[in-house]
Amino acid sequence: MAPRSSDPQERPSGAPPTAQPSRVPEALRTAAAYAWRILVVAAAVYGVFALLGRFHEIAVAVFLGLVLTAVLRPVADLAARLLPRPLAVAGSLLGCILLVLGVLALVGEVVSGERTTLVREFRVGIERIENWLEQPPFRVAPEALGDIQSRIGQLLSSHRSTVLSEALSGAGRLVEVLTVLALALFCSVFFIHSGDRQWGWFCGQLPAAARDRATVAGRAAWRTFTGYTHGILLVAATNAILVGIALFALGVPLALPLALLEFFAAFIPLVGSPIALAVAAVVALASEGPLIAAVVVALIVVIGQIEGHLLHPIVMSWAVRLHPLVVALSVVGGAVAAGVVGAVAAVPLVAVVWSVRQALRTARPSGGNG
Repeated sequence: MAPRSSDPQERPSGAPPTAQPSRVPEALRTAAAYAWRILVVAAAVYGVFALLGRFHEIAVAVFLGLVLTAVLRPVADLAARLLPRPLAVAGSLLGCILLVLGVLALVGEVVSGERTTLVREFRVGIERIENWLEQPPFRVAPEALGDIQSRIGQLLSSHRSTVLSEALSGAGRLVEVLTVLALALFCSVFFIHSGDRQWGWFCGQLPAAARDRATVAGRAAWRTFTGYTHGILLVAATNAILVGIALFALGVPLALPLALLEFFAAFIPLVGSPIALAVAAVVALASEGPLIAAVVVALIVVIGQIEGHLLHPIVMSWAVRLHPLVVALSVVGGAVAAGVVGAVAAVPLVAVVWSVRQALRTARPSGGNG
């Protein structure tokens, strides 16, 4: 009798069938493994943002408290060499509040002093713009301009109740803003006084294997956040000084308020300064005419070049330097998610996340634990 074949594909008739190898391609298996992980991470991120949106006032207050801490912590540390720590913290916060109130009072005094002149200049400026639009190449009919003014008046009178309700809702929002500012000031007191001890306590509540990595991440995050805050303050102050000097030299009214607007607008990278200078160009057009407005538009380009190619590369080297595309996407995404506050907070948030990632990648594991 011939011996049985030793081919592994042949099996006795009574033996159980062997398992067939998987026919799923390896690329598809890898993609599926990454896909469910990405979905889990996306769900976690969505949950975090939904929670922050639910309590957005608290999130904004904590963010503002961290900004105040980044600005005033060095001042308080310097004053603490001569005074007790609580007095140093109170003195730095009180000095900051007095400075802000003084600037606002000065702006209000300037606007009040120029109010009569501004009303007259704006009336003349509007007539100048109308005459300019009636001439070539626009050739707008005078009846059309008068019809626009009458339509605006009719729109305001017919929607008077809506305007009043918006004003009342604005008053309610003012109360919310004041509440958020008070909470931010309250948080900054404790952050400035003993923020390092609070972070140490938080790290102490974590598992032993994660404490070292949390410490490294916290140091990197705070170093980047303070560097970004100091840098953007310096950029904003420089832009405001340049704009104020230029507008004052050109004879544009409200130079000081417009410079203050430029200071706050500079906290929104890439788009804040052009918007503020566009407002200045409109004021110049209405008060001084097209020639001065054209000079202000040229000023937009010059300051944008100085900010983008000189100030940001030098000053922002203290923090993580992000690609302009990343900055633009962060600003737009933050604005879509949370409005103006999101546009302001998006770039430092992305910079902090990136610096934490880099710090954890380069940190050496201690005791065999990563």
